[in-house]
Amino acid sequence: MGQEAPLAANHGYALDPGFKSLIASAGLRHQDVLRRAGLPEDLLNRPNVRVTAKQFLSFSNALQASVDEPDFPVRLVEAMNAESFSPPAFAALCSPNLTVAATRLSRFKPLMAPVELEVERHAAGLRIAFHWMASTIAPPWLLVGTEALGIVKLARMGTRHHVRASKVTMPELPVAKDAYEAYLGCPIQIDVEPSVSFDAEDATRPFLSDNSAMWEIFEPQLRKRLADLEGTASFQARTRAVLIEGLPSGRVSVDDVARRLALSSRTFQRRLQNEGTSFKLVVRELREELARHYLGTTQLSSSEIAYLLGFEETASFFRAFHRWTGMTPEALRQSQQKSQR
Repeated sequence: MGQEAPLAANHGYALDPGFKSLIASAGLRHQDVLRRAGLPEDLLNRPNVRVTAKQFLSFSNALQASVDEPDFPVRLVEAMNAESFSPPAFAALCSPNLTVAATRLSRFKPLMAPVELEVERHAAGLRIAFHWMASTIAPPWLLVGTEALGIVKLARMGTRHHVRASKVTMPELPVAKDAYEAYLGCPIQIDVEPSVSFDAEDATRPFLSDNSAMWEIFEPQLRKRLADLEGTASFQARTRAVLIEGLPSGRVSVDDVARRLALSSRTFQRRLQNEGTSFKLVVRELREELARHYLGTTQLSSSEIAYLLGFEETASFFRAFHRWTGMTPEALRQSQQKSQR
């Protein structure tokens, strides 16, 4: 793989120091989780650290792999308190009600994780859907679970009332379905789009944590951080998003991707160079990242993975994979399976 972007104070997603107490509440050492994710063990001791989407997902996968309990997301959310909230979540807690809190959170959620929130207000109440940004691979179940549970937690903390979701959808039922449903207050339904809904009364129930003065302090700082994030990370992410859609069809030439982004090929390549990378490097890193993901989390054959990555022949995929890793795809799959036991 190519070099990761350096950890910086103004780039990417937050790994708040509050994670330390949450991880400890699960009986884990945060140093062990960070080491498993390939991140510095002292990372959560540093102030204002930001990580890339890839590093964030590596951390989430490492945390998930460190626990055996299917109900871990429920216990993780139950252990959350205002002190463990990141600034965007704490600012949302200062809102007058859940509808305003969800709207504010949707604006600044990209500061917390590679997730976008879609907030729909209607006569029956409020619906919040979760979309993982197209520049990232599929998220671990831990993230899917904690996003849904976390919104309910926010509503309860703000109102000091045992708010229940009126409807929850997930792409698949969690193993600890009963524990999830007991916390959420309603059955989980299958839908490709994860979402949480609330009835009108709970959507507008006053937050006792409402604090307009605190919001006015937070909001300018959050806007600046969001502008920094969008200004430094967006173009390469947009390129990856187009590639993910185009890889299976093979439409991944410089001209193909530049046209999708409404740019000339020369301007497109210059924009990537300005971010310290190249089209060839982005394609190679994305293919390797996706190959590792498919081998580690699916039972897809090498020929099927080769197709999804845009290789015309399986042999071409084997040669490329060996250049990337020094291993065959099957050898890496077996190695990943052993490390997860």
